[in-house]
Amino acid sequence: MEILIYVSLVVLLGLGALFVIPRSNRKGKGNAAHLAGSGKTSRSYTKKEVSTHNTRKDCWIIIKDKVYDVTSYVEEHPGGDAILNNAGDDSTEGFFGPQHGTRVFDIIEDFCIGKLKD
Repeated sequence: MEILIYVSLVVLLGLGALFVIPRSNRKGKGNAAHLAGSGKTSRSYTKKEVSTHNTRKDCWIIIKDKVYDVTSYVEEHPGGDAILNNAGDDSTEGFFGPQHGTRVFDIIEDFCIGKLKD
């Protein structure tokens, strides 16, 4: 009986770790246009180009004139489908709303793929 309790505890701890250890926000980012380690991007996109990426399976957003491919984050977004409200468009106002904690400002940069052309 004690062995069963110990095994159950180990399994529960392992499952708990899956929820505590953050997932990599870089998955699916092989084609990102990041310059090595600088946090800068090398591509520019028009608003028309961004507007074509407006679905759950292909979701880009604009925040303060930067373009972000958040497709791999859509299913993980704590606010559910709210991230899709401005898919393919400017999400600056919603992004800076009271629902987001300060951690989101660090996370979002991992999804930056370029800047918005004038």
